[in-house]
Amino acid sequence: MQIIQPHYHAIARTAQDYERMAMSGVVAVAEPAFWAGFDRKYPETFIDYFRQISEFEPTRAAQYGIRHFCWVAVNPKESEDPILTREVLRQMPEFFEKPTVLGVGETGLHKSTKNECDSLEAHVDLAMKHGQLVLIHTPHLADKAHGTRRVLEVLAGMNVDRQRIWIDHVEEQTIRPCLDAGYWVGMTLYPITKCSPKRAVDLLELYGTERMLVNSSADWGPSDPFTLQECVLEYRRRGHSLQEAVEVFHNNPCRFLGQNPKFDIPQIRIDTVAPGSTKPVCS
Repeated sequence: MQIIQPHYHAIARTAQDYERMAMSGVVAVAEPAFWAGFDRKYPETFIDYFRQISEFEPTRAAQYGIRHFCWVAVNPKESEDPILTREVLRQMPEFFEKPTVLGVGETGLHKSTKNECDSLEAHVDLAMKHGQLVLIHTPHLADKAHGTRRVLEVLAGMNVDRQRIWIDHVEEQTIRPCLDAGYWVGMTLYPITKCSPKRAVDLLELYGTERMLVNSSADWGPSDPFTLQECVLEYRRRGHSLQEAVEVFHNNPCRFLGQNPKFDIPQIRIDTVAPGSTKPVCS
């Protein structure tokens, strides 16, 4: 089965992870801009980082037959400095022209401060003006519900295309308002602060699969890119067909990410076979 990993911090992982993902069916990853573990002080450090994920990382993934795409943004953990944020935003449009950059992300909220909310609004406004997709981070643990509500409030005051915005890290208490508002949502499989594979499948069964993405968000913390494959296994174990799994773990990423024409991976129908062939037909 072919899988797309829509939120994956590849620069924090080893080449062996690419190799193992390739052997387990991953055909593409998308890497959002991430926090470095410390607050960067200079716009140039962001620009060099954007070059790393948009120029070098695709070549590393390609060695294992995996397509690598990325996003650019000032991560919410670093958006308390409005001067720094404005300067990085000023230079971001040049990256929208690169062949693997899909849009703006991950922006969003960490502590839901005024500066973070202003940064989120500025990021989304820039994306809408340039026709880019948006990936939004919602806070961890205790601030999850409040932070998600603030994200929705910021977006509600803007002129946005909701089909082009993905609100990530949703879980039981935050998924419904995001879906009801018309946005795409992502469930992040992470061992400490987000969602487990079983809980993610519970949510898929409870809310359906429309506008739903699942990702591992593997990074330099306690995480594992193969929680995504665990989620596929749990989904199939509960009796869902192979095509249903393909719809969630391959075709849904194609539907959302494919709104940017740079993401040209076609959807798959495994139950449609060409005459005289046993190979699945892409549609």
